[in-house]
Amino acid sequence: MSETKLTASTRTEFGKGAARRIRRAHQIPAVVYGHGEEPLHITLPGHETMLALKHANALLAIDLDGSTQLAIAKDVQRDPVKNVIEHVDLLAVRKGEKISVEVPVHVVGEAAGGALAMVESQTLHVEAEATHLPEGFEVSVEGLEAGASVTAGEVSLPSGVTLLTDPETAVVVLSAPQVDEGAEEGEAEAESGAAEPAEAAEEAGEEA
Repeated sequence: MSETKLTASTRTEFGKGAARRIRRAHQIPAVVYGHGEEPLHITLPGHETMLALKHANALLAIDLDGSTQLAIAKDVQRDPVKNVIEHVDLLAVRKGEKISVEVPVHVVGEAAGGALAMVESQTLHVEAEATHLPEGFEVSVEGLEAGASVTAGEVSLPSGVTLLTDPETAVVVLSAPQVDEGAEEGEAEAESGAAEPAEAAEEAGEEA
């Protein structure tokens, strides 16, 4: 995964009022922690950060006063109404270091017989090298029938990625397609209605 460079500045003001002023200036308050160091309070450019964090487990190169710190987002707080980023917790990482992350799963393929793929686990917990974190895992349901399932242990992982989720955990379960009972009743009534005139015609013919 390529890293995204973000130029940060040191944050000296704290509290809700300061955070609002930072966001009005199109910046995002953030904190970097990890490796036993004191938390580092910074501000990040709003638009660039928002774009970078659209990718799961994005690797960020935080440029602060001429020095660069690699980090990933561990917690992103968003406004529930406006859906804008209010604060970001960043975990400092190093090349070669292995860390645990949650990686989203994506269902691909077409199940057999119209079976529906129900995602039971939205993410898998894995361990991977900090600068090569996967953005997502594809879970194929191609040709699977209703009643089948795919467990965490059956998901194909890239080289160097170790599964931490219980291998027996169901990730995707295939269920039978839902039948519209109203539509079935309508079809049955239509068939019944069509049969009645035919029977009446036969009876009329016999009487004649």
